[in-house]
Amino acid sequence: MNYLQLSLIALVSIIHIYILYLEMALWTTKKGIKAFELKSKEFAEETKVMAANQGLYNGFLAAGLIWSIISEKTDVALFFLCCVFVAGIYGAFSTKNKRILYIQSIPAGLGILTLFLQL
Repeated sequence: MNYLQLSLIALVSIIHIYILYLEMALWTTKKGIKAFELKSKEFAEETKVMAANQGLYNGFLAAGLIWSIISEKTDVALFFLCCVFVAGIYGAFSTKNKRILYIQSIPAGLGILTLFLQL
C-alpha cells in the first residue's frame, strides 16, 4: 500500500476511534448529546448501554483498519473500508442525518477507490 492509501485508512481508523470515545465515554455529556443530536440528557442516560455497544463495534472497525495497515493486507483494508462505507450509508439514511455520510462513508469510499485504482 502506498502513502495515500495508508493515510486514508489511518484517517478512517482515527475517525472510528473518536466515535468509539464519543459513544462509550461522552454519550451522556453535553458534547455527546450535541454530537449525536440526542433529544435530552434523560434519553442519553436511558440509551448509554446501547451507545457503548455501538462504540465497541466502531472500535472493532478501527482495529481491523489498523491491522490492515500493520499487515499491509489490501484485502483486509478493503473489507473493513467496505464495512465502514455501508454502515455510514445505512446510518445516514436510517437516522436522516446526512453528516454521517460525510464523516464515515466518503473517507471510506475514497480509501476503497484508491485501493481499486492503485492510486
